[in-house]
Amino acid sequence: MLNDKVKKIAVIVAHPDDEALWAGGTILAHPDKGWNIFSLTRAGDDDRAPRFRQALSYYGASGAISDMDDGKKQEPLDPNEIKETVLELMGREEDFDLVITHAPKGEYTNHRRHEEVSSCMTELWLGKSIAVNQFWMFAYDDGGGKHHPRPQKNAELFPLPEQVWNRKKHLIEEIYGFKSSSWEGRINPRIEAFWKFENREDLRSWLKGRER
Repeated sequence: MLNDKVKKIAVIVAHPDDEALWAGGTILAHPDKGWNIFSLTRAGDDDRAPRFRQALSYYGASGAISDMDDGKKQEPLDPNEIKETVLELMGREEDFDLVITHAPKGEYTNHRRHEEVSSCMTELWLGKSIAVNQFWMFAYDDGGGKHHPRPQKNAELFPLPEQVWNRKKHLIEEIYGFKSSSWEGRINPRIEAFWKFENREDLRSWLKGRER
């Protein structure tokens, strides 16, 4: 799934637990990589923030969490503020081999924060504002809200080995505290999926195809 050339990885998500749901198995399956996980919201959340730090320890990862607005109204965030927050979290002088983040439409229908983070990260990579060789996005779809998020068939798929799957379930249910009957517990993907890009022109072409 990850070759030897990829050594240092940044995972940029809107919320604590996004990285666990959509890529937790991939992170756990590659403990030899230098994982750095950054969440843009919930630093002030007395429940989610400590759980995020526990998750970092469980992964053996570094990371940081910010406190951008994540209120119920989901008012649009200033794109420049998102970019500045991302750059501060990642470290302006840091070089990564790979960044993993949300897809343009998120992983399920109409979650503004997921879409905003995707847009920000796409612009930063295409504009060469971040020095990253590869760019991946989570690849899930809920059919416009008709079903739970599922891996997209044309994406790169990673079926989780049994041991990794059990550790991911522990991550979701014990560390992040979601019951197996909760939405998160029920949709927790056993097959993880990613759109993978190794050069910027491929991403530009892919985005244009989605706009047609």
